Amino acid sequence: MSIIIKELVRRKLKQISYNDLLDHSHQYGFSISKEQAKQISHYLKHYNGDPFKHDDRETMFRELANITDIETARAARKLLNELIKSYGLEYLFE
Repeated sequence: MSIIIKELVRRKLKQISYNDLLDHSHQYGFSISKEQAKQISHYLKHYNGDPFKHDDRETMFRELANITDIETARAARKLLNELIKSYGLEYLFE
């Protein structure tokens, strides 16, 4: 089952559109511009790291901070950690 969940997450990261990102940013209280959403979407489409590995996630959040700002990246990290815990998926993330 964990293989399926991991594949779904990876696929969603590769397919997320900038409109999806803008919608999620409003839903979760983030402030990103349309251009930033486009840059993030482009980055994720080409991201070859493993979001389930700590070092790769840190690289992803550093790039997010470069595209947006450090506070947005911190908020995104916090949100991800909350979602992981709320769904009981801690065992998938190294």
